[in-house]
Amino acid sequence: MNGPGDTYHAQAPVDLDAIARNVAVLRRRMNGSQVMAVVKADGYGHGITQAGQAAVAGGADWLGVVHVAEALRLRQAGITVPVLCLMALAEDEHPAAITAGVDLTAGTVPLVRQIAAAAAGAGRPARLQLKADTGLSRGGATRAEWPAVVDAALAAQADGQLQVTGLWSHFACADEPGHPSIAAQLARFGEAADYAEKAGLTPEVRHIANTAGALTFPPSRLDLVRLGGAIYGLSTLPGGAPGWLRPAMTLTARLAQVKRVPPGTGVSYGHRYVTTAETTLGLVPLGYADGVPRGAAGRALVQARGCRWPIAGTVCMDQFVVDFGDEPVSAGDEVVLFGPGEDGEPTAQEWGEALGTISYEIVTGIGSRVPRTYASAQASEPEGAVGA
Repeated sequence: MNGPGDTYHAQAPVDLDAIARNVAVLRRRMNGSQVMAVVKADGYGHGITQAGQAAVAGGADWLGVVHVAEALRLRQAGITVPVLCLMALAEDEHPAAITAGVDLTAGTVPLVRQIAAAAAGAGRPARLQLKADTGLSRGGATRAEWPAVVDAALAAQADGQLQVTGLWSHFACADEPGHPSIAAQLARFGEAADYAEKAGLTPEVRHIANTAGALTFPPSRLDLVRLGGAIYGLSTLPGGAPGWLRPAMTLTARLAQVKRVPPGTGVSYGHRYVTTAETTLGLVPLGYADGVPRGAAGRALVQARGCRWPIAGTVCMDQFVVDFGDEPVSAGDEVVLFGPGEDGEPTAQEWGEALGTISYEIVTGIGSRVPRTYASAQASEPEGAVGA
């Protein structure tokens, strides 16, 4: 994406066509369920508006965020598809969200009432989705709390203050296919939805499936599925995302300095790495402030000149060192930390597995000092052209 004459110390190219294609192929596999592309956390580090626009180009019916401020960024970018704020926060700017036609979430009686009051101030009914806690024990109403939440929503809806547009929940163990909690949570959600609908609510959508649930447990594909990591070509499932999804982000840097050192040379803080022979060291201008974990020391997670090379010694705040042996590298040469893996480079999935975490933490951790660059050959691709 950059030619030899371009100057940069590091960058994270994002393939927007990959996001659009991922959404399109996922949509084809969801058996008619609507698709919500989740673009919270600045689009999983890829850029919220760019990812949102690419997802819509690929056929996303909804977008999902956490904070009202994220939803308003999408609206300011001209995105008009339905947007759901997935977290219920009392301090959010509910009137602004209501005015922008953003769906809000509530899982408690006080928050239902607060949003209803905000709607009165906004001069239009709020679009509200009720969240049931079916076993994750995070946000949402428990089984005991659910009737009161439904009653509060019904009362506010009768007063013209809100419209209940959805009912939803979230899996705890969907990335462990076959875990007994998955079916149990789906059944519990069915009970909660039945109760709400018998009480008089008529939601537009019911949804519980995240990426892992949607990919591995077809019964969870209700009116809507929420796809987060999958739209970026990532997954928390064992082994990562299926091969028909393409990772959208690459992380590269250029060597800032190269030096030849003798055997017995201690490298970086604490001299936790000592050279065993005369060797070439290259300085990569990225560190843990940019999202390169300190735990990556000693791991062959950098590609240059078609080969993998180990990180030599402690990862510093702004830089780390690579031992290139006798490879004839030079200052300014490009190194790849992760990418789609199609040219043998490490992937975010490999980084996550090597460091005992998930690919999501790797891509969302890439800091703001690393500019994202964007490439798109076309705004969208017809669904029929996307292979599965």
